[in-house]
Amino acid sequence: MTRLFPWNWLLPAPVFGALLTLSFAPYDYCYFALIALVFFYLFCMVQPAARAALCGYLFGLGLFGFGIWWVYISIHDFGGADPISSGLLALLLVSIWALFPAITAYFSAKLLAMKGVWFRLLAVGLVWVAVEYFRGYWLLNGFPWLQVAYGQLNTPLAGYAPVVGVYGMGFLLAVSAALLAEAWRVRTLRLPGVLMLCAIWGGGGLLQGVNWTNAIGSPIKVTLVQGNIAQDQKWQNDQMLNTLRLYLRLTEQHWDSDVIIWPETAIPAFLAEVKDFYLDPLSAKAREKGVDLVVGLPSNGVGNDYYNSVITLGETEAIYHKHHLLPFGEYLPLQPLSGWVLDQLQIPLGNFALGGARQSLLKAGGYPFVTTICYEDAFGELMSRQVGQAAYLVNVTNDGWFGNTSQPYQHMQMAQMRALETGRYLLRATNTGLTGFVGPNGKILAQAPLFTTTTLTSTIIPMAGLTPYARWGDRAVFGGLILLVGMVWSLVRYAGR
Repeated sequence: MTRLFPWNWLLPAPVFGALLTLSFAPYDYCYFALIALVFFYLFCMVQPAARAALCGYLFGLGLFGFGIWWVYISIHDFGGADPISSGLLALLLVSIWALFPAITAYFSAKLLAMKGVWFRLLAVGLVWVAVEYFRGYWLLNGFPWLQVAYGQLNTPLAGYAPVVGVYGMGFLLAVSAALLAEAWRVRTLRLPGVLMLCAIWGGGGLLQGVNWTNAIGSPIKVTLVQGNIAQDQKWQNDQMLNTLRLYLRLTEQHWDSDVIIWPETAIPAFLAEVKDFYLDPLSAKAREKGVDLVVGLPSNGVGNDYYNSVITLGETEAIYHKHHLLPFGEYLPLQPLSGWVLDQLQIPLGNFALGGARQSLLKAGGYPFVTTICYEDAFGELMSRQVGQAAYLVNVTNDGWFGNTSQPYQHMQMAQMRALETGRYLLRATNTGLTGFVGPNGKILAQAPLFTTTTLTSTIIPMAGLTPYARWGDRAVFGGLILLVGMVWSLVRYAGR
């Protein structure tokens, strides 16, 4: 193996981690993910577990250092921290997330030293997505950015999204990479390896032709409003009336639509502050025109609680409070330590209350829809457990915190996955971009450019039916993967006797 890579394994590890980042939007070199993971499993195969973990950590530094560097922009440009503090916090975040590829590499190296080639390959795939799941769903309320499946929307593996979701896709990609790495080392595995790869990727290609959901009504004309309010101006008191006038003007140009959607916190004031003089007249006008409005704004709760909310105006008036909050952005975990540190750095952050887990679906255009605010659309199970009664998906967000970086493109890619997993149209209204329409196949149908004050109008079709993933969810997918690996392990042990 040293003949293949005569240099130290540590040196190229961060380079291949950065290469993995290029599989995601806006670069979309999707097959770079396979190349990067082949390298990952090669160094896991030929090194002790501890040294493989070190390589995995460096791999993670390349992945997250190149992939989420934009946190510096949010901390420095909009959080108001000085350059040194911003750089140190961004570096700390990257250093923490790099631990997860290190953990994956450690256990993968242990497994790849065991007997039973097919067990080894399946087991390391399971380890990859199990670590992604812990990072993406459980730790600090979840940070699912740069999970490998999101870079595969334009490959045959996308056919598996409606069946096994983002983690099932990640498992198949990891198994494919481990299989290529093993076949590189062991010549006798090359023919079976090619056949297995053809089965995995060919099966995904065939599944792309399956329609898991069906239309249930006439097309709905929808307008998405992108106000493009600069983040450093958004909450200035002297700018509030200008913002309200802007959204009203853009809305009045589209009273011929059935539904008009504004982005997250489009109104920079609490619901109670603008209800009488702004929202009530707007709702009455919408009813007169036969239009439903979907509007993002903060709202007051009981006592000192306040929520990041979405309301509907017009024929039906209702409210949704964000349930899955952003750590260190909308609430502070690890208290009191995190609060003390951020106070010392003088970084102001929100402390929103948590919306209920079982809220009624909002309704617009005659149909109920699943509502997500900001990065709630990064959690497939959050959408899948609500989608049974919904005809489409709506996401409102504000990625203005991250400037002209890769973050808005990565976020849109995650939204595309939710449409594909559920077989529904997804309508995404953002403050500064990327506003867009996504079809049930996960493809972008129309998209507004970044940092442009504009509206985007298109038609969608209300959909019904459940994809297999929407029926099962992530937990059932993981249960199936564990069962599969366990069965193969039992066969290996039985054959060894």
